Amino acid sequence: MASDQQQAADAPKAQHSDVVAIEAKQVRKSYLSNEVLKGFDLEVPHGMSYGCAGVNGAGKSTFLKCMLDFCHYSSGSISIYGVPSTQRLSRTRLAFLPERFVPPYYLNGRNFIKMVMQLNSEHYSEQDARQMLDYLDLDLSALSKPVRSFSKGMTQKLGLAACFLLRRDLYILDEPMGGLDPKARALLKRQFKRLLADGATIFFTSHSLSDIEEVCEEMVLLDRGLVQFAGRPDDLRSKYGGGENSLEEAFLRLIQADTAAQDA
Repeated sequence: MASDQQQAADAPKAQHSDVVAIEAKQVRKSYLSNEVLKGFDLEVPHGMSYGCAGVNGAGKSTFLKCMLDFCHYSSGSISIYGVPSTQRLSRTRLAFLPERFVPPYYLNGRNFIKMVMQLNSEHYSEQDARQMLDYLDLDLSALSKPVRSFSKGMTQKLGLAACFLLRRDLYILDEPMGGLDPKARALLKRQFKRLLADGATIFFTSHSLSDIEEVCEEMVLLDRGLVQFAGRPDDLRSKYGGGENSLEEAFLRLIQADTAAQDA
């Protein structure tokens, strides 16, 4: 029987935006009596940069956990390139970086990247690793340093580098800008542009609406487990910000309107 990796390699690659990278339909998730996702719907076309935002506790991280099969959801469905998220095959075309990324303390940067490549049945290239570290402004000495000596920013760059070296169709990143200084943030956004030009899909969560506005073609906003808005950042501003206010002001007006409707 062919391996999951071989099946994924043999499958036709998505090339156009009419192919759906991520699809969620009426996803519900509860922790005991607390319903965190209350009928979550989402569709992310292939080849798109897509942002996900919301206040703390809105359900962003819970949705990622459900999509990556880290936890079971109560009802509904999630698929990745048409494959149910509960099947291991669905994850062979994606790379994921969690918000609280902590590499094994006993490895150096090079051995960590090698481990990631080996676990994903990919070949390690020293040249490619050095180039990716340069793209992300991570000093090449990080390859030989133990990761326990890394700063938060260095650790984040290492995790991003390992993800991007996998060369996947879909990158799912939970707060990828966390711990990065302004230069590193600008270089990461430049790397996003490279990936999108190569036909990849980027889906990331962020507390920074300005980052989403700069990078993403479309976005989804969550509040209390429900999708309150899905579409282009400009459309959010036009609908709730009066066209002149910031995206943050538009988001605030949207949340306040939803709260008023819930309390009415």
